[in-house]
Amino acid sequence: MTQQLSFLATCPVGLGPLLLEELAALGALSLRETPSGVHFTGPLAVAYRACLWSRLANRVLVRISETAVSNTDDVYAATRGLKWSDHMSSHTCFAVEFRGQTSYIKNTHFGALKVKDAIVDFFRDHTGQRPTVDAKSPDLRIVAQLSKGKLSLSLDLSGDSLHRRGYRLEGGKAPLKENIAAGVLIRAGWAQTAAQGGSLVDPMCGSGTLLIEAAQIALRIPPGLNRDRFGFMGWLGHQPDQWQVIRAEGQAGVLTALPHGVEIRGYDGDVAAIRRAEENARRMGLGSVVRVRARQLSDITKPTHQTMETGLLVVNPPWGERLSTTAAAEKLYSALGQVMHSEFSGWNAAVLAAQMSHAKATGLRSHKQYKMKSGPIDIALFLFALDEANKLRQTQEKPLDDGGVSQQDLPTLSTGGEMVANRLRKNLKKLSRWREQEKVTCFRIYDADMPEYAVAIDMYQGAIHMAEYAPPKTVNEVDANRRFDDVIDAVQVVFNVSSRGDIAVKRRKKQRGLDQYERVGRRNQRLLVNELGAKLWVNLFDYLDTGLFLDHRPLRERIQREVKGKRFLNLFCYTGVASVQAGVGGARYSTSVDLSNTYLEWFRDNLAINGLSESRHQIIRDDVLNWLASETSEYDLILLDPPTFSNSKSTASDFDVQRDHVSLIRLTMARLAGDGVLYFSNNNRRFLLAAEITEEFDVEEITKSTLGPDFTRSTHIHKCWRIVRKVSGFTWPEAAH
Repeated sequence: MTQQLSFLATCPVGLGPLLLEELAALGALSLRETPSGVHFTGPLAVAYRACLWSRLANRVLVRISETAVSNTDDVYAATRGLKWSDHMSSHTCFAVEFRGQTSYIKNTHFGALKVKDAIVDFFRDHTGQRPTVDAKSPDLRIVAQLSKGKLSLSLDLSGDSLHRRGYRLEGGKAPLKENIAAGVLIRAGWAQTAAQGGSLVDPMCGSGTLLIEAAQIALRIPPGLNRDRFGFMGWLGHQPDQWQVIRAEGQAGVLTALPHGVEIRGYDGDVAAIRRAEENARRMGLGSVVRVRARQLSDITKPTHQTMETGLLVVNPPWGERLSTTAAAEKLYSALGQVMHSEFSGWNAAVLAAQMSHAKATGLRSHKQYKMKSGPIDIALFLFALDEANKLRQTQEKPLDDGGVSQQDLPTLSTGGEMVANRLRKNLKKLSRWREQEKVTCFRIYDADMPEYAVAIDMYQGAIHMAEYAPPKTVNEVDANRRFDDVIDAVQVVFNVSSRGDIAVKRRKKQRGLDQYERVGRRNQRLLVNELGAKLWVNLFDYLDTGLFLDHRPLRERIQREVKGKRFLNLFCYTGVASVQAGVGGARYSTSVDLSNTYLEWFRDNLAINGLSESRHQIIRDDVLNWLASETSEYDLILLDPPTFSNSKSTASDFDVQRDHVSLIRLTMARLAGDGVLYFSNNNRRFLLAAEITEEFDVEEITKSTLGPDFTRSTHIHKCWRIVRKVSGFTWPEAAH
């Protein structure tokens, strides 16, 4: 009769019920779930199958003894009295793991030491030889559990934790363990979806764990099939012939291709993460099955090469360690909800979240929730049916409405207003081909083209922003106000806007110090716009600046084009738009420095909406000069775009770009790699670059090439230089650091 053994399979908290079902399907008997895992009985073959097939377990232990104990001597005696020569030899390298504490053993290290001593003494007394202890790579691991007055001794049949499948050498920050990923897919019914021809999409795939686990499930690949070693291989009770038969059965059942119509696709805004996912898939021989590519969350659509009415969208968004604030996480989940609703209707979705507020931020209703632990972190799985009944609650800022207006709702233009309207129409026509070819949605329409109407008018994806230049003191205030009204009337007529309240209007004056950071409104209405493949938040009403400097678009495009695989530094980063573009362009990583909490939080939202991780795009709140003085890292590409003037309360002295730019550039160049490039820009119209800089470095003014067709009348809006080290010659002094 086949010997029945007692086993314990451990697993992460929350996976116990699934593990119990999995083990039952493998032939386990007398199953009992406990906080530590699932106890079961059966022949050794069941444990072999569990080690080969379990997608959920961490370890499989076989119990070899259980003894009542009441003190340290009892623990030693119970261990020493076991016939260890049935399980290992004096040549076996072993390790002891001790669990539990009592009044007489309060330290697990001490408990492990007592068990180890007893085993060593057994062999010394019976063979005259001592086995070797190897805590890192033992042939056999012994697990001692002290609980409720009993000492149970078990052998670890799995060896290294079963969740380590061998394909993920580097997971990135806060990776999802493989068995947690498998549990998510099992809860979401992925096996049934795949069997019915449904596909799987992970819009934020990271290193590809969910994708690879999904592929193994769909192809019926035992997760332990490619494992070189199990713990039972160092056990004298191991039956190699039986194991080989069970392994061969598992190998024979593997499908050679996914079921008809099934695809497994992953996307991520982080190019480095995509590379890791590709490497991990290739490592498992799944490179042709798991398809990944770099794409921002907002650009993800349901595959359309064939009818895909059913499928599973599964995602572990960057929360907790990978997004620094709850607000940023909720913005990301809100964007995810938009994609789920608009692109994956008819599918099911499985979304992981660390907080209930994250799941609610999707704006969709989940029909099932499951709690789990990922290491020490509490997480939850939310399941969604993306059907007609699951309507999206509006959680994001709504774009401004600029349509559906009848002519009688619009103002009658004065002669001056008609002149402005005609100029607006002419400019729109002139820019139309460029806008269409370059897919430009945010641009300048008018910039004081007629000096008496001194305003700047910008379009942000259908919404209008209008800023007045402060009129000269010689201009009568009544005339200035009348002309300003004429411009607003012209904007309403040309863009079919019935209410002046829908136009963001700023009466501009010269700004100094912190003025540019002060709020000018409280509408709290933001708009999501597109630029160069990135999604960006703008606020047209509440701040003097909108969050997106339109004149720097060509410079950001240049950076995006040059940054792939490089280290990018963004100084005076504002809302981090250039860093987002660097992330979209494939930067190796970026660092962004600014002193404003308001704009750095805005930057975090921009990262989140594009699915870019703060672990790869670091945000630093500091005075740029102070930070540069102590920083030692090198960067391949740097953007230095300081304000004209600043007198922040957070710094000891004020900053003037004309007065201070020499020391600022020298400090910045100290952080530039030998073959790196610094782009230095500022918007001081009277700025003159110091001769010292042109003498010390190779300097090229590139202002003209950094202004788009919409800024041909605004050639002085900023100045820009490309600065690199001289190949030979000047060596600047150490003090310049």
